[in-house]
Amino acid sequence: MTDALALAERGDKLARSVVTPEGVVVFVRLAGMGERVSALTIDLAILLAALAVVAISSHLAGGYFGRTAGILLLFLMRSFYFTGFELAWNGRTPGKRMTSLRVVNRRGGPLAPAAVIARNLMREVELFIPLSIALSGNTIAEGPWTWLATAVWIGVLAALPLFNRDHLRAGDMIAGTWVVVEPKPVLLPDLAEVRRGGESTPEETYRFTEPQLVVYGVKELQVLEEVLRSAGAEQGAVRRDVAQRIARKIGYPLPNPQDQEATRFLEAFYAAQRRRLETELTFGRRRRDKNDR
Repeated sequence: MTDALALAERGDKLARSVVTPEGVVVFVRLAGMGERVSALTIDLAILLAALAVVAISSHLAGGYFGRTAGILLLFLMRSFYFTGFELAWNGRTPGKRMTSLRVVNRRGGPLAPAAVIARNLMREVELFIPLSIALSGNTIAEGPWTWLATAVWIGVLAALPLFNRDHLRAGDMIAGTWVVVEPKPVLLPDLAEVRRGGESTPEETYRFTEPQLVVYGVKELQVLEEVLRSAGAEQGAVRRDVAQRIARKIGYPLPNPQDQEATRFLEAFYAAQRRRLETELTFGRRRRDKNDR
C-alpha cells in the first residue's frame, strides 16, 4: 500500500487517484500551497543568483562579444530555466527536487514535453510579464497605477490555486498537470513485519529483488490479478502453473507446489510488482508489458 493510498483511505483532501491508460489505479498526494511556494522560492533564488553571476561576468568581460554573450545567456536562462529542468528531470526543477515535488500528467500517462512547455509559457503571463512591466518604469506607464495593476494581476493569478480543489495554477489547467509529492520508495527488506494470528504474511515469506521485479510490466500484472481474483475448482492447478512459470522466469526458487503456497507466492509477487509499477507510473515512466524496454 502506498503512502498516498493510506492517506486516501484516511480521507486526506490532497490524496487523488488516477487511472492510467493501462487501467491501473495510481494514488498520489497533491502538493500543498506551502510546499509549492517553497519550491518556487528556491527556484527563483537560484535563478536570480545565476542571472546575477552572468550579468557581472559579462560586464567584467566587456567588449561587444562579452555584452552580446551575456545578454543571450540572460535571455536563455530566464526563459528556459523551468522548462529545461522539467524536461531534463522528468517534471522536476532544483526547487521541486529539494522539496520532493514533481509535475505529473493528471490523466496518468507520461509527462509530455508539450505539457511542460505549455505550463511554463503560462508562467510568463502569471509572473514574469507583469513584473517586467512594473520594473520597466516610465517606459510603460507613470505613477503608482502600473504597480497597482501589476499587484492585482499577480495576486489574482497567484490566488487561483486557492479556489480549486486540486490547487491548480493557470499553467496546470492548460497543460493538464498536477504537482504531487514524490512517494518515498520502500525497499522490500525494510517493510514492516506484519503477522496475522501468528502466521507470516506472503510478503514476509517471499522477498523479491529489483531485477526480479522489472521482468514483467502492467499487462502481466493485470493478468496475474485476474488469476488471483478467479475462483473455481480448477484455479488451484492454474495458480500452481502460473507460480512455477513466474518463478522460473525471474530465477526464484520454485515455491512449494501445494495450491495454498502457490497462492501465497503469487500474492506476494503481485503486491511487490504493483508497488514498483505504481512508483514508476507516478514518475511518468511505465512499462506496458515484458517486451517494453
